[in-house]
Amino acid sequence: MNKELVIIFVKNIKLGKVKTRLAKTIGNLGAFEVYSELVKITETATSEIKADKRIYFSDTIMNTTWNHHQKFIQEGDDLGTRMKNAFLKGFNDGFERIVLIGSDLPDISALHIENAIEALNKTEVVFGPAEDGGYYLIGLNKMHSFIFENKPWSQSNLLEKTCLELDKKNIKFTTLVTLNDIDTFEDLTASSFYKSNLKLQQRIQQLND
Repeated sequence: MNKELVIIFVKNIKLGKVKTRLAKTIGNLGAFEVYSELVKITETATSEIKADKRIYFSDTIMNTTWNHHQKFIQEGDDLGTRMKNAFLKGFNDGFERIVLIGSDLPDISALHIENAIEALNKTEVVFGPAEDGGYYLIGLNKMHSFIFENKPWSQSNLLEKTCLELDKKNIKFTTLVTLNDIDTFEDLTASSFYKSNLKLQQRIQQLND
């Protein structure tokens, strides 16, 4: 079997349930449109990866997207527990290098994911830092459950606190290039993803006229 696994966490694309911070500015329909486009970008980027892929949906398995991949529902009361459980299953099933990403990154590419997998040949942990202080990607070549426990999820010190803990335990890690996800209207309008997508701009404008 393939020893490398890419896990993609996807929120079920439901009106009023995705990009709620963004929705405060452009409405639920606008946020729905943006997240739908971001998921397409993620699907395209991961389609070029040779590693096995597992899609973890937030609520319900969707059979209309992500064809030909194993699909699961995220299990756990918070993000850390859900990620930990997905990694545990991957390692228990025999994978040796596992990378997990979200699905709201306008600039994610196959190269970012491939670089993460390659880094796991040299270090036990790899992060893709996000501009907000969290991370858009995490990869492991062995299970370290503490990474997912008692962490300030969605806070600006998440990555810093996690790296300090790794340092204290003398666990080697590496970081990739920093990327920005789309959480707010300012994130959206500053992104090349939005600036280059005239169709999406027009759709958002129509919804808010």
